[in-house]
Amino acid sequence: MRKKGKIVLLMALCLSLILSATAMAETPYKTYTVDGYGYVLETQSAYNPASAITKVGETSFVTPMDMAIGNDGNLYIADSGAHVVMVSTVSGEEVRMIGEGTLQSPTGVFVSDDDKVYVADKDAKKVFVYDLEGNLLNEYGRPDSPIYGNSMDFRPIKVVANSTGTMYIICEGNMNGIVQISPVEGGSFLGYFGTNYTSLSPFQILQRLILTDAQRAQMLSNIPSTPTNLHIDEDGLIYTVTQGDQDWALKKLNIAGRNMLDSDPYWADLPAAVTTGQYHNMLVADSDGYIYEYNEEGDLLFMFGGRDDGRQRIGLCNKVEAIAVDSSDRIYLLDSDKKQVHIFTPTEFTNLLHEALYLFSKGRYTESKEPLEKVLQMNSMFDYANQAMGHAYLQEENYTEALKYFKLAKSADGYSDAFWEVRNIWIRNYLVTAVAIIVVLAVALNLYKKRQLIKYGADGAPVRLSQKVPLLGSLKYSLYFMRHPFDGCYGVKREGRASLACANILLAAYIIVSIIEKYFSGFLVKTVREGRYDIITDIGTVLVIFIGLTLCNYLVVTINEGEAFLKELYCAYAYCLTPFIIIKPFVVILSNVLTYNEVFLISFANIIVLIWMLVLLLISVKEMNNFSVKDTAKALALTAFTVLILSLLICIIYVLFSQVIDFISSVLREVVYRIGS
Repeated sequence: MRKKGKIVLLMALCLSLILSATAMAETPYKTYTVDGYGYVLETQSAYNPASAITKVGETSFVTPMDMAIGNDGNLYIADSGAHVVMVSTVSGEEVRMIGEGTLQSPTGVFVSDDDKVYVADKDAKKVFVYDLEGNLLNEYGRPDSPIYGNSMDFRPIKVVANSTGTMYIICEGNMNGIVQISPVEGGSFLGYFGTNYTSLSPFQILQRLILTDAQRAQMLSNIPSTPTNLHIDEDGLIYTVTQGDQDWALKKLNIAGRNMLDSDPYWADLPAAVTTGQYHNMLVADSDGYIYEYNEEGDLLFMFGGRDDGRQRIGLCNKVEAIAVDSSDRIYLLDSDKKQVHIFTPTEFTNLLHEALYLFSKGRYTESKEPLEKVLQMNSMFDYANQAMGHAYLQEENYTEALKYFKLAKSADGYSDAFWEVRNIWIRNYLVTAVAIIVVLAVALNLYKKRQLIKYGADGAPVRLSQKVPLLGSLKYSLYFMRHPFDGCYGVKREGRASLACANILLAAYIIVSIIEKYFSGFLVKTVREGRYDIITDIGTVLVIFIGLTLCNYLVVTINEGEAFLKELYCAYAYCLTPFIIIKPFVVILSNVLTYNEVFLISFANIIVLIWMLVLLLISVKEMNNFSVKDTAKALALTAFTVLILSLLICIIYVLFSQVIDFISSVLREVVYRIGS
């Protein structure tokens, strides 16, 4: 018994150690991605915090401001407070100190491919260039070119250099852009690069037009923001991040200074630094410690990290200054507030995705499918992997599979390309058969009409079903109404050609067609998420809007001596829905067989339907009430105002009712609490 007890105790101890180790290794933050609909979703951890460097050798950081990784694999950390660039191994061992006795306040450091160390010194107002051993090679001060600006100071805070030695420098307070200096002739000013621009809202434009010079002088200046940080990749492309620029927080600039990225809603809020990885991926660090990883087109792959909550956990930061990536895909994040460098290692999930990115970028599409399949086994809803898989199948001309993966990824562009090919194959295989069937049906219909004419004669046609059943006649009259609205309104008002049953059927048909359009339109024009249905709300919305507008309009026209009764208006407005009911089913069918190049046909059809319905509505209001054009415009304006007032009244009642319910609930909870105590 004692032996068994010891075994159980030992097993319990081992289990507790395993659980505690798991808890220790647990990532202190969540990782998110964005799906094809633009929604932020939680996903597997992309990077795990591995370790942190708190000092170089025996020297602690004072005010670390920037960091770079050299070809030798060492870290180069610009410490403004220590007045040096610390060179360290990735494990924190000191290699050397650069700039002792020369540097005053180094805030930027860059290591070029030819093993030169560029240091931006704000207080010294110079850019210093060293070799890897710390020997000073060159120094560059304020350009003496008049193009630079006679009153513009030179306080470099960040610097990078291309393969020819041309430096790109961010200067504090210089809104003209990035300063370009060539090493030729001791430093030649080449001009400004990647300038940020500002835009004025319509209200600001109006202000500037009507205000006096003195009043405009008191307004806040609308000046462009200075880039916060920059990076250069192996191809010579410049990446910049700018705090305060919501639309273009991240830019990827070519040699002409043109931004190659589109505006994206998922830029960092307070971007502090930017770098690139081994697979043309871009990584942006937020000041609060969040890291954003994008592919080379600027699509968000991962977002992770966060601000430290005071527990000093590795991977959570207080104020990020720099980010770097080494050849092993490890991320280094410099935190000036905690005075440490956080090191993150990629997970298996991320390694597989990066491998697929690399193979795909090299055109090795078939090879990229293997790591992509593994990624999708781990997370089948990772839309970027589905999209890449779709492109791989598209390149292999397996269009059916490509269509499947593009649809899973919600990639409209890829889906359109694959569907174009699928449709071409179908046309080649079945076009002749389809045309033959259409011709046979047309001939059969023509023969049937001739047979009916021979059997009954021109004047002896049988009594139609619509003549036997008045309701069918009323429904058929809706087709006449949509083509001849003036005569149609006369028939509704004077000849009793409408009924409530017919109007209700038309309204029900409108609801059914609108639901079909919303949920069964083609993938390229569909506006709702797959598998999401809210039919009750859809029905209620149509009923409330239609009945509410009809009642409001009836009240307005009655006050303005309109002649129509409520029943007549209700029926006439229901007839106005006929173009939608007749045309929209064909539009839905068409939307399922068109590609992006032809989607304009859907938009054109929708515009026609909308205009047609509005024209019918205007004519109905005018003719049913015997109004003039002026009276009709007045009635419609008052109807819109009535709807607005009614909506506000409903909102106020809803808010008051909610507050009453909350008050009653609070009282009941208090009563229950006091009774229980």
